[in-house]
Amino acid sequence: MHIIDKSFIKEPKKYIVQSLVAVAAVALILFFVGIITHAAIVAALGASAFIIFAMPHSVAAQSRRLIGGHIVGVACGTLCRYALCTGPLGALAGNWEYMPWLAAAIAVGLSIFLMPITNTEHPPAASVALGIAIYPWSYQVVIFVLLFAIGLALIRRVLRGYLRNLY
Repeated sequence: MHIIDKSFIKEPKKYIVQSLVAVAAVALILFFVGIITHAAIVAALGASAFIIFAMPHSVAAQSRRLIGGHIVGVACGTLCRYALCTGPLGALAGNWEYMPWLAAAIAVGLSIFLMPITNTEHPPAASVALGIAIYPWSYQVVIFVLLFAIGLALIRRVLRGYLRNLY
Protein backbone atom coordinates (compact mmCIF):
# COMPACT_ATOMS: atom_id res chain seq x y z
CA MET A 1 0.00 0.00 0.00
CA HIS A 2 1.38 3.39 -1.02
CA ILE A 3 0.52 6.69 0.62
CA ILE A 4 1.03 8.55 -2.65
CA ASP A 5 -0.56 7.19 -5.82
CA LYS A 6 1.96 5.92 -8.39
CA SER A 7 0.19 7.86 -11.15
CA PHE A 8 0.82 11.10 -9.28
CA ILE A 9 4.52 10.35 -9.04
CA LYS A 10 4.66 9.72 -12.81
CA GLU A 11 2.54 12.73 -13.87
CA PRO A 12 2.13 15.27 -11.05
CA LYS A 13 1.39 18.07 -13.51
CA LYS A 14 -2.00 16.70 -14.56
CA TYR A 15 -3.09 16.42 -10.91
CA ILE A 16 -1.98 19.95 -10.13
CA VAL A 17 -3.45 21.48 -13.29
CA GLN A 18 -6.84 19.76 -12.95
CA SER A 19 -7.06 20.73 -9.28
CA LEU A 20 -6.32 24.35 -10.16
CA VAL A 21 -8.87 24.26 -12.99
CA ALA A 22 -11.40 22.94 -10.47
CA VAL A 23 -10.66 25.85 -8.14
CA ALA A 24 -11.09 28.33 -10.97
CA ALA A 25 -14.29 26.73 -12.26
CA VAL A 26 -15.97 26.50 -8.87
CA ALA A 27 -14.90 30.04 -7.97
CA LEU A 28 -16.22 31.34 -11.29
CA ILE A 29 -19.56 29.61 -10.88
CA LEU A 30 -19.88 30.78 -7.27
CA PHE A 31 -19.01 34.33 -8.30
CA PHE A 32 -21.70 34.48 -10.99
CA VAL A 33 -24.39 32.46 -9.28
CA GLY A 34 -23.85 33.64 -5.71
CA ILE A 35 -22.73 32.01 -2.51
CA ILE A 36 -25.10 29.75 -0.66
CA THR A 37 -25.16 28.95 3.05
CA HIS A 38 -26.85 25.54 3.13
CA ALA A 39 -24.04 23.26 4.30
CA ALA A 40 -25.44 20.02 2.86
CA ILE A 41 -25.93 21.60 -0.54
CA VAL A 42 -22.48 23.20 -0.56
CA ALA A 43 -20.98 19.82 0.33
CA ALA A 44 -22.93 18.13 -2.46
CA LEU A 45 -21.79 20.63 -5.05
CA GLY A 46 -18.20 20.29 -3.86
CA ALA A 47 -18.51 16.54 -4.29
CA SER A 48 -19.90 17.06 -7.80
CA ALA A 49 -16.89 19.24 -8.61
CA PHE A 50 -14.63 16.46 -7.32
CA ILE A 51 -16.25 13.95 -9.66
CA ILE A 52 -16.01 16.30 -12.66
CA PHE A 53 -12.35 17.18 -12.12
CA ALA A 54 -10.94 14.00 -10.58
CA MET A 55 -12.98 11.45 -12.51
CA PRO A 56 -14.21 13.32 -15.63
CA HIS A 57 -14.62 10.13 -17.67
CA SER A 58 -16.62 8.25 -15.05
CA VAL A 59 -20.29 7.46 -15.46
CA ALA A 60 -21.22 9.85 -12.63
CA ALA A 61 -19.54 12.74 -14.48
CA GLN A 62 -21.73 12.44 -17.57
CA SER A 63 -23.84 15.55 -18.16
CA ARG A 64 -27.09 13.57 -18.08
CA ARG A 65 -26.22 12.16 -14.67
CA LEU A 66 -24.76 15.38 -13.27
CA ILE A 67 -27.66 17.62 -14.28
CA GLY A 68 -30.35 14.94 -14.11
CA GLY A 69 -29.19 13.74 -10.71
CA HIS A 70 -29.41 17.25 -9.33
CA ILE A 71 -32.86 17.71 -10.87
CA VAL A 72 -33.99 14.50 -9.17
CA GLY A 73 -32.39 15.64 -5.89
CA VAL A 74 -34.11 19.03 -6.08
CA ALA A 75 -37.45 17.42 -6.93
CA CYS A 76 -37.23 14.85 -4.12
CA GLY A 77 -36.14 17.44 -1.57
CA THR A 78 -38.87 19.85 -2.61
CA LEU A 79 -41.57 17.18 -2.61
CA CYS A 80 -40.61 15.83 0.80
CA ARG A 81 -40.21 19.30 2.33
CA TYR A 82 -43.63 20.31 1.11
CA ALA A 83 -45.41 17.06 1.92
CA LEU A 84 -43.98 16.62 5.40
CA CYS A 85 -43.20 20.13 6.62
CA THR A 86 -45.32 22.76 4.94
CA GLY A 87 -48.08 20.80 3.26
CA PRO A 88 -50.90 18.59 4.51
CA LEU A 89 -48.85 16.18 6.61
CA GLY A 90 -46.87 19.06 8.06
CA ALA A 91 -50.10 20.64 9.23
CA LEU A 92 -51.17 17.36 10.86
CA ALA A 93 -47.81 16.98 12.61
CA GLY A 94 -48.04 20.47 14.04
CA ASN A 95 -44.72 21.72 15.32
CA TRP A 96 -43.10 18.32 15.65
CA GLU A 97 -39.42 19.25 15.64
CA TYR A 98 -38.25 16.08 13.91
CA MET A 99 -40.39 16.46 10.78
CA PRO A 100 -37.60 18.18 8.74
CA TRP A 101 -35.24 15.33 9.62
CA LEU A 102 -37.82 12.77 8.53
CA ALA A 103 -38.42 14.73 5.32
CA ALA A 104 -34.67 14.78 4.65
CA ALA A 105 -34.29 11.04 5.24
CA ILE A 106 -37.20 10.24 2.93
CA ALA A 107 -35.88 12.67 0.30
CA VAL A 108 -32.51 10.88 0.27
CA GLY A 109 -34.18 7.47 0.03
CA LEU A 110 -36.49 8.66 -2.73
CA SER A 111 -33.60 10.12 -4.71
CA ILE A 112 -31.69 6.85 -4.33
CA PHE A 113 -34.77 5.07 -5.67
CA LEU A 114 -35.40 7.43 -8.60
CA MET A 115 -31.88 8.16 -9.88
CA PRO A 116 -31.12 4.58 -11.00
CA ILE A 117 -34.57 4.26 -12.57
CA THR A 118 -34.01 7.42 -14.64
CA ASN A 119 -30.31 6.74 -15.37
CA THR A 120 -29.32 9.93 -13.56
CA GLU A 121 -27.15 8.44 -10.82
CA HIS A 122 -24.99 11.18 -9.35
CA PRO A 123 -24.30 10.40 -5.66
CA PRO A 124 -23.77 13.99 -4.49
CA ALA A 125 -27.27 14.87 -5.68
CA ALA A 126 -28.72 12.82 -2.80
CA SER A 127 -27.18 15.42 -0.49
CA VAL A 128 -28.99 18.12 -2.45
CA ALA A 129 -32.25 16.30 -1.70
CA LEU A 130 -31.30 16.24 1.98
CA GLY A 131 -30.33 19.92 2.04
CA ILE A 132 -33.48 21.10 0.30
CA ALA A 133 -35.73 18.99 2.53
CA ILE A 134 -34.11 19.99 5.81
CA TYR A 135 -33.87 23.77 5.28
CA PRO A 136 -36.76 26.12 4.55
CA TRP A 137 -37.42 25.93 0.81
CA SER A 138 -36.08 28.69 -1.41
CA TYR A 139 -36.33 29.09 -5.17
CA GLN A 140 -32.90 30.78 -5.08
CA VAL A 141 -31.36 27.57 -3.76
CA VAL A 142 -33.04 25.54 -6.50
CA ILE A 143 -31.81 27.92 -9.19
CA PHE A 144 -28.32 27.94 -7.66
CA VAL A 145 -28.06 24.13 -7.63
CA LEU A 146 -29.27 23.77 -11.21
CA LEU A 147 -27.04 26.56 -12.54
CA PHE A 148 -24.05 25.09 -10.69
CA ALA A 149 -24.69 21.64 -12.20
CA ILE A 150 -25.17 23.09 -15.69
CA GLY A 151 -22.03 25.21 -15.26
CA LEU A 152 -19.96 22.18 -14.26
CA ALA A 153 -21.35 20.20 -17.19
CA LEU A 154 -20.45 22.99 -19.62
CA ILE A 155 -16.94 23.33 -18.21
CA ARG A 156 -16.45 19.56 -18.43
CA ARG A 157 -17.64 19.60 -22.05
CA VAL A 158 -15.32 22.47 -23.01
CA LEU A 159 -12.34 20.81 -21.30
CA ARG A 160 -13.15 17.20 -22.18
CA GLY A 161 -10.10 16.80 -24.40
CA TYR A 162 -7.80 17.97 -21.61
CA LEU A 163 -9.25 16.38 -18.49
CA ARG A 164 -8.01 12.95 -17.41
CA ASN A 165 -9.16 10.59 -14.70
CA LEU A 166 -6.83 11.09 -11.75
CA TYR A 167 -6.74 7.48 -10.61
